[in-house]
Amino acid sequence: MILALDGSSVDGSAYTDVVNLARHAPAWLDDTVSAWSTYGLALFAVLMAVGWWRARRVDATASVTALAVPFAVVVAYGMDAVLKLLVREERPCQSLRVTTLEACPAPGDWSFPSNHAAIAAAAAVALLFVSRRLGAVAAAAAGAMAVSRIWVGAHYPHDVLAGVVVGALAALLVMSVLRRRAEAAALRLTATRLRPLLVVS
Repeated sequence: MILALDGSSVDGSAYTDVVNLARHAPAWLDDTVSAWSTYGLALFAVLMAVGWWRARRVDATASVTALAVPFAVVVAYGMDAVLKLLVREERPCQSLRVTTLEACPAPGDWSFPSNHAAIAAAAAVALLFVSRRLGAVAAAAAGAMAVSRIWVGAHYPHDVLAGVVVGALAALLVMSVLRRRAEAAALRLTATRLRPLLVVS
């Protein structure tokens, strides 16, 4: 079933307000937000690596949980991609024909839900299972990522909100299931050549 959502009827005016605000903002602010919107996902990869590195110094079960975080993110991305194909919402820069900080994607690059928001939210929720401190940092970064995608004109507000929900729910489901099996998986894996990934020798 293809929904072909017209996002402009949902919160097009709010989107336009944000884009117009961005156009009149100081150049340094726009440049900073644009850079974060484009490259900010790398921070989540760094946080995942830090979480795994620290978990190795705790025990194998903690390491298995940390290694599950990227898997949760991939699942969230997959769910987001499926929804994009089902909903097929045009990018707001195409529907509303506004000037945006980020170049308008080509037709067929659907807007709903936001991939960036889904990935960021999934990483944040999954990291909470590893470390509350890392999860809190990731959650703040995920919020900034969601806002930045509207600021640069890539998404409607409802796109990023949906992305956050999809990412958070996917990560919560995956990490809840895997956490119950982490101890058993750790026992099996520490008896293999993968042991260095799980514990500090």
